[in-house]
Amino acid sequence: MRSIRLEADLDEKIQRAAKIKGESVSKFIRQAAAERAEQTLSKSPSDYFADVAGVIHGGGGRARSTGSAFKQVIAENHSK
Repeated sequence: MRSIRLEADLDEKIQRAAKIKGESVSKFIRQAAAERAEQTLSKSPSDYFADVAGVIHGGGGRARSTGSAFKQVIAENHSK
């Protein structure tokens, strides 16, 4: 069992919404909490980053030449 504190305006909104649905305030809150919990738990970890994953494109910069730079270092070390 839990108890929660609600701001007056939210409490009033919940009371009005529960009345429209023909439910008790407790049932309305339980259903809302159950829906929110299910929505949160059904997401995969990658869903939390979907809005930002792949958004930034750096253009490569130095990373483009790492392969050739690595080959050069290996060749230099091998010739020593």
